[in-house]
Amino acid sequence: MTDKLYINQLENEAIYIMREVAAQFEKPVLLFSGGKDSITLVRLAQKAFYPSKIPFPLMHIDTGHNFPETIEFRDRLVKELGVELIVRNVQDSIDQGKVKEESGRYSSRNMLQTTTLLDAIEEFKFDACIGGARRDEEKARAKERIFSVRDDFGQWDEKNQRPELFDMLNGEIDFGQNVRVFPISNWTELDVWTYIENEELEIPSIYFAHKRNVFLRDGLIWSASEHVYKDEEEKVEERMVRFRTVGDMSCTAAVDSYAETISQVVAEIRDSSISERGARIDDKRSEAAMEERKQQGYF
Repeated sequence: MTDKLYINQLENEAIYIMREVAAQFEKPVLLFSGGKDSITLVRLAQKAFYPSKIPFPLMHIDTGHNFPETIEFRDRLVKELGVELIVRNVQDSIDQGKVKEESGRYSSRNMLQTTTLLDAIEEFKFDACIGGARRDEEKARAKERIFSVRDDFGQWDEKNQRPELFDMLNGEIDFGQNVRVFPISNWTELDVWTYIENEELEIPSIYFAHKRNVFLRDGLIWSASEHVYKDEEEKVEERMVRFRTVGDMSCTAAVDSYAETISQVVAEIRDSSISERGARIDDKRSEAAMEERKQQGYF
């Protein structure tokens, strides 16, 4: 099977899922971070409902510690598409006393997003949240169904999931429940980049190699930003780097790279032996860090 044929099959599967969401749920939303996976979801949604506009809003849970390049891209894309963007801020959850700001060497707002997300779902009464999680990213995500039910507290029970056949997506939920939907669950990081290359999609510049002030910690390369804790002895230097994932700055490390085009990024990923989430420090807090967060309501 050629790469192009395989990518077309993945696209058709994702478009089918998008249309099932629109058919089975009353208030869906697409969770949008400005990263490559959510950009791919937006293109898939465009194709699924063309020539109409995307029939649901985009929502970003903003930690306040995002890369500026990502926020600039987010706002420009939404304006070009003419779709509704809902932004809810982790800072508001902190100010309201619902979550507590972390401090210290590995402090991050990434885990605090869960409360803000669950509050937003309740505020707008969303019954389906579409996201770009993929099974190849992390072992907890590999356990997810494409339609993954959350209880009325937003929690996920990995031991109590429905059987799922691809062509029989079950969107029935009880009052108070909602569903997380993963249209690109079966894609890999390389599949996403190949699709971006084939579709000639624009992505934030942060994904390409660029000179950046960084410092080293625990064998990882961190952006020298006011949002990232740095010890006095950790020296800032300028390096050619890029980011494989664009989460909260305080938990997302860079990689050394000279890949300045999408084709060069694709070639680099083909040769890589390290998962993209190998540069996410929040996944390293414990062996089951992601699964514990998902049980609490994290996406």
